[in-house]
Amino acid sequence: MKQRIITALIALVVLLFVLFRAPQEVALGVIIAVMLAGAWEWSAFLELGNDALRLVYVAAIGALLAAVTLLDVDITLVLQVALVWWLAALVWTFFFPTPIPAVVRWLSGALVLVPLYLALIVLYQAGPELLLFALLIVWVADTGAFFAGKFLGRVKLAPEISPKKTWEGVIGGLVAVVLLTLLRTTWAETDLQVMIPFCLAVASLSIVGDLTVSMFKRTAGLKDSGSLFPGHGGVLDRIDSISAAAPLFALGVTWAGLG
Repeated sequence: MKQRIITALIALVVLLFVLFRAPQEVALGVIIAVMLAGAWEWSAFLELGNDALRLVYVAAIGALLAAVTLLDVDITLVLQVALVWWLAALVWTFFFPTPIPAVVRWLSGALVLVPLYLALIVLYQAGPELLLFALLIVWVADTGAFFAGKFLGRVKLAPEISPKKTWEGVIGGLVAVVLLTLLRTTWAETDLQVMIPFCLAVASLSIVGDLTVSMFKRTAGLKDSGSLFPGHGGVLDRIDSISAAAPLFALGVTWAGLG
C-alpha cells in the first residue's frame, strides 16, 4: 500500500504539471506516448512471440492515431462507436471465460486506444479542468470501490474475471462519485439533476473498462499488463477504467453540451 501511495502521488504531480503548466505540445505528446505504451502492453495479449512483431502492432496503432489526428475524422462518430463497443464488452463479460480469437484481440486494442486518444484530446482542448474532473470520477469510483469492498464486500461482482471485486464495492464507488459531483458545485456551475446521473453512468462504464482489460489479461495468462508503475502495474492497468469512461464523458461534452 505504501508503494502504491507513493507512486500515485508522484504520478499525480506529473499529471498536474502536464495539464496546467506544460505547453500544449508537451501535453499532447504525453497523451500519444501513453497510447503507444498502452499499445505495446496490449501486444502482449496477442501472443506474437517476439518483440519485432509487437513493435509492428505498436506501429499500426501509431498509424491509426496519426490518421485520426491528421484527417478530417468525425470525432463524435468515433466516440459513439466506442460507446457501442463498451456496451458490447459489458455483455461479453457475462459469458467469460470464452475464447478470444486473435483477430478480435487485434481489433479490440484499436477500439480501446484510438477512441481513448481522441477523448483525451477533446477533453484537454475543452479545458484541463474538465479532463481532470473526468479522471477524478474514475479515481474516486475506484478508491470508493476499494475501501467499500475491503470492509463490506461479500457478493462477488465477476469472480471469473476479477475475484476481488464485489457489488458492495461497486455501490461504494458510485456513492463516492455522487459525493464528488456534489463537491463540484463549490468550484463550478453544476446542474445536479443532469450531472449526477451522467457521472454515475461514466463511473459505471469505467468498471466495464476494468473488467474488459482484465478479460484480455486472463486470456493471455497475465496478472498485470506491465510493471512501469511500482505497485500499480503497467499503463493499461492504470488506464483500463479511463479507456471506457473518457469517450462517454467526451461525448457528454461534445454531443450533449455537458461540462
